[in-house]
Formats: sequence, C-alpha cells, structure tokens
Amino acid sequence: MTLELGRPTDRKPPFKYSALTRVGFSDTDAQGIVYYGRYLPYFDLARVEYHRHLGLLKIDPHNELVMRASTVEYLAPARFDDLLEVFVRLARIGRTSMTYEFAAFRVEDDVLMVTAKQTLVLVDLTERRAQPIPEHVTETFGAFEGTD
Repeated sequence: MTLELGRPTDRKPPFKYSALTRVGFSDTDAQGIVYYGRYLPYFDLARVEYHRHLGLLKIDPHNELVMRASTVEYLAPARFDDLLEVFVRLARIGRTSMTYEFAAFRVEDDVLMVTAKQTLVLVDLTERRAQPIPEHVTETFGAFEGTD
C-alpha cells in the first residue's frame, strides 16, 4: 500500500486532485508570512502526489521531467501553521511538455492564497534533449481529467 498525501476531489472544478500541506515556521519571512519562494515546494508536493495517484510517479524509466517555466500569482498571505489545500490539474499536454495549473486555498476559511502555472519538459538527461511524452501517460491523464 502506498500512502498518498493527496486525494481525488470535486470541491474546486476544474481541479480533480488536491494535496494538503501545512505552513512551517521555516516557510515564513520576517513579516511572518510565507516567503514567496516557499510556495514552489507546495506545488511540487501536489504534482508528485497527483502523479503517484495516477501510477505515474516515474513517467519514463530513461527520462525525467524538468521545469521549463513557472508563473505564480500571490493573492493573500499565508501564515505559520495555516493548513493549505493545493489543487492541481494537467491543463495541457504537448508532444514533449506538460503544463500544470495550481490553486492553493487556506482550509480554515477557503480563501484563495495563490495560483500558479508550470510547464515541465520530458528530457533525456544524458543527451539533454526533449523526448516525446509516452502515449500511456497521455491516456492516463486523459482518462482521469475526462479529456480522453
């Protein structure tokens, strides 16, 4: 049995998966709010748990997903010990890249804290070249997201 830190959900369409995380003291800055760069690990956690849920923790045994682009919009400040629910979805799958969308809400009052979009590329790390996304990956995401 594999323990998941996330779960399928229908609370915030179009998102169908979310993961919980709690703001740690080391995530905060001198003003007592989450330092802007600390949101990226929250997104990573949600994306990895999303992949784990779909059986795609390792998309391809010879290649790895690497970050190509990341944009974040900060809407409200999160503070130490806030419980956040980070929603994730695959918004687009291309020939060699995948674009994810994220939205993090504070659980206590359901306030939207931050949104993000990240594009990752499947890369052969030896040759440092983009590789095609395997068909089974496209099919698995399509079946889960309802876009097959």
